[in-house]
Amino acid sequence: MDLDYFAAPAVLLVLGALVAYISVRNLRSLPRRFPHRGLRVLDQTILIALIVGTVSLSLSAGYNAVALVRFHALSRPPGKMYMVNGHRMRLDCAGSGSPTLVLDAGLGNDALIWGSVQPQLEKTTRVCSYDRAGFGWSDAVPGPRDADHIAAELHDLLAVAHVSGPIVLMGHSIAGMYIRDYAARYPEEIAGLIFVDGSTPLQDEQPALRAAGETGVPRWASILVMRSVAIAGLPRLVGTCARPMAGFDEQASKLLAEDLCHPQFNSIEREFDSFNASGRETVHTGPFGAMPVLIISQDPDIVLLQKHPFRQMVDMENAWSAMQEDLKQLSTHSRRIVAKGSSHAVQIDRPDVIRKEVPLFIEQIRGTVGEPGNYGTTVVE
Repeated sequence: MDLDYFAAPAVLLVLGALVAYISVRNLRSLPRRFPHRGLRVLDQTILIALIVGTVSLSLSAGYNAVALVRFHALSRPPGKMYMVNGHRMRLDCAGSGSPTLVLDAGLGNDALIWGSVQPQLEKTTRVCSYDRAGFGWSDAVPGPRDADHIAAELHDLLAVAHVSGPIVLMGHSIAGMYIRDYAARYPEEIAGLIFVDGSTPLQDEQPALRAAGETGVPRWASILVMRSVAIAGLPRLVGTCARPMAGFDEQASKLLAEDLCHPQFNSIEREFDSFNASGRETVHTGPFGAMPVLIISQDPDIVLLQKHPFRQMVDMENAWSAMQEDLKQLSTHSRRIVAKGSSHAVQIDRPDVIRKEVPLFIEQIRGTVGEPGNYGTTVVE
């Protein structure tokens, strides 16, 4: 967990006490400094607002820090902790059968994000989800956070946990590059790949996405705002940390809701900073011959359905859909499914698609059901 969630509240409490002390002293001296009643009332209002705002912010951040400590002290996430190269990593495996399905979350999430689909997938085969280093309950590690290092860490984790091949890797968002890197490094272990609206190498060089990055809010500014809001405990004040998650059982819902209240911004920034490096490392991965590949994408029409006023957003969605389509070139045995009505978080918006299609994909790899017969196609579900 980022130390900012504890260091910043401590600083805010000290500053809050200091501001309150100075403001109270100024309040007491107002009658002497401002004989005119109108100016005195205005100054009183400003000082009282400053006291209330500063103290409220300090208390909110402090309460949030205490709640986070309590959450981690009392909550036991599913799975086990393993020592990997001197650092703890969490892996949650359940079910039985081969191949083993390994789930890798998108940037900013940990394995809890799969909570609405993993229990169902475990009925078909052995399923393992894990927290990448720096997220969830896995320790942050020094060094680069690019695809090469992350794939190697996953390989070491599976070895320590005695999870051997064949495996099917399923990666969401940025993890789409990580599973490609793994498949290129350890092809003898891989039985198939599943991309859940997966990122593609060097996607930021695509004109529509590059234009959005140049004209939108700078990444550092948006992260600074989100970090400040989270550290101040504002999501907790509005009930986000206790909000039920549709499709999750009660315990998984509580864990994920609390988990989403304290994003690991340091780890997010480190993977962001290595995004282009990960792209260069994976841009030449594949094709993977006849390896089974399943692509499950968000609905490219969702921006149009929302009647988004910015043409740039429409262009970006169309470009993203085209890159999802290009993923089919990774294998002669690939196919794409568009999850109708879904945003980028397909496992949250349309878990039914994953629950239906992934078990079928596993059975096709096993040979217990016939091959799909529609390789190279894109269908909407």
